[in-house]
Amino acid sequence: MSDHLEVLKTYKMYIGGNFPRTESGHYYKVFDSEGDLLANACLASRKDVRDAVKTARGAFTGWKARNAYNRGQILYRIGEMLESRRGQFEKELSQVGFSANEAEADVNAAIDRLIYYAGWTDKYQQVFGSVNPVASSHFNFSLLDPTGVVAILAPEQSPLLGLVSVIAPVIAGGNTCVVLASENHPLSSITFAEVLNSSDVPGGVVNILTGKKEDLVEHFSAHMDVNAMLYTDALSGGLTKTIEENAAENIKRIINNPVGDWYAEDAQSPYFITDFQETKTTWHPVGF
Repeated sequence: MSDHLEVLKTYKMYIGGNFPRTESGHYYKVFDSEGDLLANACLASRKDVRDAVKTARGAFTGWKARNAYNRGQILYRIGEMLESRRGQFEKELSQVGFSANEAEADVNAAIDRLIYYAGWTDKYQQVFGSVNPVASSHFNFSLLDPTGVVAILAPEQSPLLGLVSVIAPVIAGGNTCVVLASENHPLSSITFAEVLNSSDVPGGVVNILTGKKEDLVEHFSAHMDVNAMLYTDALSGGLTKTIEENAAENIKRIINNPVGDWYAEDAQSPYFITDFQETKTTWHPVGF
């Protein structure tokens, strides 16, 4: 009887609630912590970025219109589905160098983070909005409104907890996003996409691409329909300059939020929700 031929998985991207292959037809090899070939991942192209941003823009109006309590329910559901797939996540984390205890702790922390932001969805307006005193017979309210489409460069060395920590506050506030997964450790990102797909998240709210920062940062930062951009890792001077120069073309909001320890208390905060909110003020006459 012949030896079994191992078939390595080729991981697809996640756009609009579907799992397409890259338009470029190009892939790159993903290795485990021992340097052995683990899988293949899509090498996303400029067109993939455009497709993902278009899909995120199309999903924005509907997601923004969801009431805050429902968005919280959906984030909680993501946590439930992640819990049901913990074995797969722990295996993938162990393949990239996490010990069994570290992998378990990472999955637990990722679930807790989703629940944390699920709890904030119907509270941040009350905390950060205001009723303003005015010297006339009007009510004056300042309310928060989501920015729009957010491009996210996921943390390189925290393939699950870091990924969840940057996505959750963005969508909790009613934004949609396009995420570039960790280049060296992308498998947890696509497995997380499978969790999203089997939960209640509408297609297009979260879109996940795999590929190289050097190839895609320019397209993220230059796209005129991306309203904001988030990254947490230190980038090369060239990439930082590219982001800043391109963002100036449409006054794109750039949030660089370095996080040294994703388990720390300051790695989660309602202020990470408000990073991608616009403050809008409304006047209303008293008695009308």
